[in-house]
Amino acid sequence: MSAAKKIEISPYPTEIECTNPATGQVLGTVPCTQLSEMPGIFEKAQQAQTVWAEFSFKKRRAHIAKIRNYLVAHSEEIAELVSKSTGKTLTSALSEVLFSISATEWYAKNAEKALQKQNIPLSNVLLANKRSYLLREPYGVVGIITPWNYPFLWPFNEIIMGLMAGNAILYKVAEETALVGKEIETILQAGDLPDGLTHLMLGDPPKLVNSWFENRIDKIFFTGSVRVGKILMKQAAEDLTPLSLELGGNDAMIVLEDANLERAANGAVWGGFFNSGQTCAGIERVYVHESVADRFIQLVQEKTENLRQGVDHGKFEVDVGSMTVSRQLQIVEHHVQDALKKGAKIAAQATIRDKQLQNFYPATVLTGVDHKMACMQEETFGPVIGIMTFRTEDEAIELANDSQLGLTASIWTMNNDHGKRLARKLESGSITINDHMVTAAMPELPWQGWKNSGLGSTHSDIGLEEMTKVKTVNYDLLPHLNKNLWWYPERRFIYDTFLRAFRVLYGENLRAKFPVLRRLLGSSSNEPPKKID
Repeated sequence: MSAAKKIEISPYPTEIECTNPATGQVLGTVPCTQLSEMPGIFEKAQQAQTVWAEFSFKKRRAHIAKIRNYLVAHSEEIAELVSKSTGKTLTSALSEVLFSISATEWYAKNAEKALQKQNIPLSNVLLANKRSYLLREPYGVVGIITPWNYPFLWPFNEIIMGLMAGNAILYKVAEETALVGKEIETILQAGDLPDGLTHLMLGDPPKLVNSWFENRIDKIFFTGSVRVGKILMKQAAEDLTPLSLELGGNDAMIVLEDANLERAANGAVWGGFFNSGQTCAGIERVYVHESVADRFIQLVQEKTENLRQGVDHGKFEVDVGSMTVSRQLQIVEHHVQDALKKGAKIAAQATIRDKQLQNFYPATVLTGVDHKMACMQEETFGPVIGIMTFRTEDEAIELANDSQLGLTASIWTMNNDHGKRLARKLESGSITINDHMVTAAMPELPWQGWKNSGLGSTHSDIGLEEMTKVKTVNYDLLPHLNKNLWWYPERRFIYDTFLRAFRVLYGENLRAKFPVLRRLLGSSSNEPPKKID
């Protein structure tokens, strides 16, 4: 009998070493959050949140303004760190910082209006003594989990939303971009927030998140894969912990026969290859009308082959950078090989400048694809787009909707009205016409996925509301009344009064309403109303 195989358990990490994924250069190390610290962290966060929640929106805005000012003053240094941590271009990295600045300003200005007390109109005249309003109150301690592809933009926006709503924040960034998380910690310190209000989390991801549940986190916002999102849902179900999930995408682009092909081709190349394709809302599937397919494909080929791909040394000689993690590169390679084995062809590829570089995959255009291929059914999350043709618009809509994912989609046409009509038929959370991905940079618009692409929303007024719990308050205008009409004891005339009242309010015979209403108004709670024929 053979000896049992020894199971090796990896020790909990004490620090994380961060490297430039394009060059392998070591950038620095960041200490991990130890699990033994977690009860103390929660205690501090809860205490700080109690203080912060009592701050007026004006006072919160003053703290957030300090954070915004720091961002503005240090934009270039932050962008450089993001670029080196992810392998993306400096321009792409700067966009994360600049859009965070505009989002910070928007949430600071609009949170009070979005979360203000809401008076609710009366629905029934029989309840005329009642008045109601809604309050939105912070959850308490909110957890934010974000991935490595946009390591600054995504956590920062949600942190600001959570703070303006009155919450304490625990934010777990991806280990691959831990230095960016450390930079966010520095930026938040510039806001002079109450001690313990925000906490950076790094370490073993499953164990860290398990400790959140053990310490009764009040809500979690997760951005990442469908697989991990479903795991979190199972964990959250144990205590009914609220979740907001922004998951994967396999987004479709529909090019109609009247589209501006030059713009559509430029949009396809940018939307498919921006951030080396590592965008949940990036273009992965393109459906183009057969009458314009040849010209469109030709344009996409030319623009792809002219892309400059390599390491960005700050000289603006690169359009597409590296991928951030090697395991994602393996998925991209698998999807392309799967497509080629099933009949697809490589129509165009960019040239990577330095062959010795790490984690690069050439921007690739596939033709001859179909929905039996992984790249057209699953999230590739890399610099690959597949192009199919269609004959009718109904066929295009059917193809675009043939996915378990539904984050965003785009329609390209010179007729906006026609594009809007087709947009209603697409099964995605956000639809753009003649553009793609842009709504993610607009804090006034909600961001949500359909199907397996998510649960709940973030950004905009709706995202701010997601950071709060709703409380209904109802009260009497005349509290001196001893009892409501429908309280005990039950009487026949009360039964008849309500029956007749609802016939007056909701019945179809208008002529019959007037005598009934007159007699009801003349009745009292002490005497039964006169018989109504």
